[in-house]
Amino acid sequence: MAGRLGDLGGGDDGEMRLSADINVTSLVDVAFVLLIIFMIAAPLMTGGVDVQLPQAEARPLPSKEGMVVSVDREGRIFIDQTRVTYNDFRVTFRALVESRKPEGVYLRADQRVPYGDVVRVLAVIRNSGIKDVGLVAEEEDGRR
Repeated sequence: MAGRLGDLGGGDDGEMRLSADINVTSLVDVAFVLLIIFMIAAPLMTGGVDVQLPQAEARPLPSKEGMVVSVDREGRIFIDQTRVTYNDFRVTFRALVESRKPEGVYLRADQRVPYGDVVRVLAVIRNSGIKDVGLVAEEEDGRR
């Protein structure tokens, strides 16, 4: 009686044999869907502070582990992506440098920020003991 309905190769008594196999097809489908979601979402997660950098003819700085201090067009100051007031920045930046011990600090300032505001932020960075300050700019496109 090999052709009976419900007989999945079980014993002669007609009972169905249990199968403990994992359905790999659905597991692979879920993995591919997650991969696609992360591939689409990853470029969107590289946010940061919206700063229109000035253009300059300069060679790129070597990439290091460091902190990023940004000044946006309204003159707001950000350490990495955390917003701080100028007074808080002035008071706490030295302690932050001592605790994190960065190799350098990258200063990103919007090109529309007054020069005096950038110099004040740069002075606080230098007074905190940081000797390696990189001023971040976009590469010049050559059109003038």
